[in-house]
Amino acid sequence: MTDFTIGFKYVLSGFKLIIQPGIRIYVLIPLLINTILFASVIAYGSHLFSDFIDSWSTGWWQWTKWILWPLFVMISLAVIFFCFSIVANLIAAPFNSFLAEAVESKLSNTLLTDAGGIKAIPGEIIKAMKSESRKFLYFTIRAIPLLLLFFIPIGQVAAPFLWVLFGSWMLALEYIDYPMGNHGIVFPEQRKIMTIKKKQTFGFGLGIMLLTFIPVINFVAMPVAVAGASKLWVEKLKPTQNTSV
Repeated sequence: MTDFTIGFKYVLSGFKLIIQPGIRIYVLIPLLINTILFASVIAYGSHLFSDFIDSWSTGWWQWTKWILWPLFVMISLAVIFFCFSIVANLIAAPFNSFLAEAVESKLSNTLLTDAGGIKAIPGEIIKAMKSESRKFLYFTIRAIPLLLLFFIPIGQVAAPFLWVLFGSWMLALEYIDYPMGNHGIVFPEQRKIMTIKKKQTFGFGLGIMLLTFIPVINFVAMPVAVAGASKLWVEKLKPTQNTSV
């Protein structure tokens, strides 16, 4: 089995991990919050849309209800598929470090440092903002030259493939940051460790990318990625930490 395939399979392992006792609570809470949020928005939108149709489609226009309601349902589904993952990332971000810690504790049969419960969430938000700002700067500096390739005749051929590779690398960085961050490993050091297992990192990132393109499955892509990243860290990346410095 190649290193690339091994990395890819760690994404799939996340599905089994997120349903384990002691782990699934960190998945269910943000998922429940997101579900209630979107259900409330859709219910309120349906109420407003129903009032609008009732006030507008009178007389011979009433037949348009049979067209407008299916259209509203299709638009609502499209909004959910494309917006759910974005909002889910914002809401679940404070829980991802706890999820990574729970997975690592389960895999290593050890009790890690006390996360501090709800009181630790503000600190996790601040830490996540700092980490995300570093990753955003790292992404922007490299994304701009790649974007320019699309405007160069010869570069247009290679640009899509380079974007897939770059996207896979960035997704891996995004989610492996959670277990590494729990150990105080900063972003530059994370990249050094991941470079040692570069093929596995790319395989893992590509697996995450594919999950985000699958409707419904992309609802749980984030916790699956965090859980898979934690297992990848414990079994493959953690042993290389000392050799990367």
